[in-house]
Amino acid sequence: MSRSYPFLATLLFLFVGSVFAGSESSHLSGGKTTVKKEGPNAYSMPAANLPMSKRLDFSVGNSFFRNPWVQAPASTDARDGLGPLFNTNGCQNCHIKDGRGHPPEENDQHAVSMLVRLSIPAVTAQQKAAYELDGVIPEPTYGGQLQDFALPNMQPEGQIDITYDEVAVSFKDGTVVMLRKPNLKIVELAYGDMHPEVLMSARVAPPMIGLGLLESIPESTILAFAEAQKEDNSSVTGKPNYVMDVRTQKMALGRFGWKAGQPNLMQQNAAAFNGDVGLTSSLFPSENCTSNQGVCTAQHSGGDPEVSDKILNFVEFYTQHLAVPQRRNIDDPLVIAGEKLFNNVGCQNCHRTGIQTGTQEGLPAISNQTIHPYTDMLLHDMGKGLSDNRPEYAASGREWRTAPLWGIGYTEEVNGHTYFLHDGRARNLTEAILWHGGEAEAAKQNVLALSKSERDALLAFLNSL
Repeated sequence: MSRSYPFLATLLFLFVGSVFAGSESSHLSGGKTTVKKEGPNAYSMPAANLPMSKRLDFSVGNSFFRNPWVQAPASTDARDGLGPLFNTNGCQNCHIKDGRGHPPEENDQHAVSMLVRLSIPAVTAQQKAAYELDGVIPEPTYGGQLQDFALPNMQPEGQIDITYDEVAVSFKDGTVVMLRKPNLKIVELAYGDMHPEVLMSARVAPPMIGLGLLESIPESTILAFAEAQKEDNSSVTGKPNYVMDVRTQKMALGRFGWKAGQPNLMQQNAAAFNGDVGLTSSLFPSENCTSNQGVCTAQHSGGDPEVSDKILNFVEFYTQHLAVPQRRNIDDPLVIAGEKLFNNVGCQNCHRTGIQTGTQEGLPAISNQTIHPYTDMLLHDMGKGLSDNRPEYAASGREWRTAPLWGIGYTEEVNGHTYFLHDGRARNLTEAILWHGGEAEAAKQNVLALSKSERDALLAFLNSL
């Protein structure tokens, strides 16, 4: 592996930027891992309690996450093997500054930090059996994900075309908000028609902060959240997703992805390398082409596998230790009032705080921390308005994992936008709230009854996170 990493300068920057002040309290969203950092790099810092001896591993993982991969063969043999079909040539291109992706502007077909999942309904007995193991039935020609880029002299699978309809929602005081309802199409298909019953789901890249802490929440804690909601006899009835762990070949609790479709960060990262960048690994040894596409057999390999286990381990360590920035303005009376409203309207039923992580062997920085992620890690029915009609393992088309809210107030300064939800349709936090339905319908109706001053307080609280 090449050793051309700017270790000393990077380590000094990471050490200085990750110093935090204060004691254990609610403003330290990630417990002792929390950093005091603002501006465009607020999501890119290592855990504050990560020892200097481990920051070298963090830096190496960062380099493979940040730098582009290239077509094979190349002199940079540690990071060649790109494609031939892909969505991006590097992780950082979607998770810009380790943050949140966004949909393309209307009539702009280059999605960059958004992709489209593809599948077909499981109808036959064979398909249903395959669905039980894999969670989806890939579209026969284009696979499980549309790749809208390709190597030179090769054809990308197609291009994303999104338009929006407007949906009006009114607050009790008469204020009207116009929501955007996306219409998704795939155009310029290069390998023939798609299956007539294809299911499509647009997904923007989620922020990378605090993922190791979420991975460290004991399964028993997450299941206890589901049991407590069930016993409460309310409209909120979250459930876990169970998905295939490709290493153990056993079903495991789903934790990552918009529908909790991946069980751990190692598999999440390897799947992204394969589907997004077109790279093989020990977890996903096959190229991301279907038998109906001949482009994979025509390209040079970047190695077998193209992403070594050593690189996967470095990237896993990096994604496990990206820190959550601390809350701001927690003593502001408006923020305090907004937090009370957040709890009173019912948001806290799914967006949970005060969670204890377990002990992760060899990972003391993220072990035994009291964290405030504002998620229960469960699937919830979010209503018809947010449905993509595409099931994934136990998740129906209407069900989504509760998105963590920690760090959400930093979105604009890190990524230059405030697009939220799985497909980026919401242009701000108000729109994101108003798209809630299903199990969250009662909470949304409570928000619609708030006065203008109360809504301002609720947004002030959310932006303090």
